[in-house]
Amino acid sequence: MIPVTEPTVPTFKTLVPARLDRLPWTRFHWRVILGLGAAWILDGLEIQIVATVGTVLQDNRTLHLTAADVGLLGSVYLLGEVVGALFFGWLTDRLGRRRLFLVTLITYLLASGIAGFSPNLWFLVIFRFIAGTGIGGEYTAINSAIDELIPARYRGRTDIAVNGTYWAGAMIGAAASIFLLNPNLLPINIGWRIGFFIGPVLGLIAIYLRYVLPESPRWLMTHGRNDEAEKIVDEIEAHATEQGARLEAVPQDQALEVTRRKPMSYLDTARVILRQYPGRAFLGFSMMVTQAFLYNAIFFSNGSVLHNFYGVKPDNLGYYFFPFAIGNLLGPLTIGHLFDTIGRRKMIMATYCLSGVLLAISALFFQAGLLTAVTQTLFWCVIFFLASAGASSAYLTVSEIFPLELRGQAIALFFAVSQLAGGVAAPYLFGALIGNGSVRGPLTIGYMIGAAVMFAGGVIAWFFGVNAERQSLENIAAPMSVVVRPQVSPA
Repeated sequence: MIPVTEPTVPTFKTLVPARLDRLPWTRFHWRVILGLGAAWILDGLEIQIVATVGTVLQDNRTLHLTAADVGLLGSVYLLGEVVGALFFGWLTDRLGRRRLFLVTLITYLLASGIAGFSPNLWFLVIFRFIAGTGIGGEYTAINSAIDELIPARYRGRTDIAVNGTYWAGAMIGAAASIFLLNPNLLPINIGWRIGFFIGPVLGLIAIYLRYVLPESPRWLMTHGRNDEAEKIVDEIEAHATEQGARLEAVPQDQALEVTRRKPMSYLDTARVILRQYPGRAFLGFSMMVTQAFLYNAIFFSNGSVLHNFYGVKPDNLGYYFFPFAIGNLLGPLTIGHLFDTIGRRKMIMATYCLSGVLLAISALFFQAGLLTAVTQTLFWCVIFFLASAGASSAYLTVSEIFPLELRGQAIALFFAVSQLAGGVAAPYLFGALIGNGSVRGPLTIGYMIGAAVMFAGGVIAWFFGVNAERQSLENIAAPMSVVVRPQVSPA
């Protein structure tokens, strides 16, 4: 919050946040979820498509890439996500949520579609990077918009469920690859190209759903456009009333006095976060890095584990991927509501710590040679049923515990740091630990490290977590535009 010391600074009172939070669930909120939630489905689809077409792209009838070239495609896409999150996160706090969630989706659609026409490696690399920037920008614009449009009592379960739909996209990609990469159905140099068009086709539907969504009234409010914000809330309330909802009047004592504030740079954002919210910064960093480490370690190595230690043939790996993906999808969908009822801190600690304990137990069974490909996959299903909900709560946490004016940049900062610190090293490390599958000890140690990392993340959340369940965003972190007038001492 900022003190206002000059009477000439224009201020206004607004009930926009309170009115949004007292709304019941309506068709408008379903449109928000359907229009904005496509981001994670597309991300899961993209990563799974590239993971499955890697071997096809090495064929001399396609682009004749090397294994290192295929790895480069994954790294470039990840780098694009980081760059896109930082760039579009900076823009979304300046230009608004709506403009950016349209721009980022269009960027992804065009780049991914063009990548399907790639004649060589470097053409594909360039457009994979651009597609990654679009998806990275989606993380910042979409998380910001969802949190600011969804009523407080539904915010946790909604955000967690939407983030978990990544795995629905991964399942679509895996299912599509079974048909597209079958040379008996399609020429080998055609099927993989069609795979890059699946995301853009699905994204075209999302463009319309997003186009009819309004700008975030909360963002408008803090940018001196409260009349527009009030008008949008009026329309949302009118639609809710038409659906039979009875809306109580919002008392005036819930009004905020707000003034317009200049946009902040990343340096300013970092200063505010570290100086005013050091505990929350540590919480966000810990949650994001630990979940990124675990996910990238297991997700990018599970196929190698099944092949090298259990003898699963490469063309049969997809059958083991589906139950793994289903476990990841069901976790956020079935227990996400508990983050709103039992509470953030308890559920974050439970999902992080329990998934860490189960991973450690599975490591002991693995070392003892007591697992098969099926039982190993079942362990992963249960572990990531919990870990997926926990990982989704990490994105929820960093998007709700900082002031509105820097929300997009805060999400971008933590996303970028988590990917670079927790995500990049994990696949390489676990790939080295797997080796040729002749020795189990190194990978067992790696699993134990992953388990300890997740358990530590849960403990940190317990001590540094914020009880944000069912609270207005403005109560969790007051907007920096909210006016605090200095008290005048009596003469």
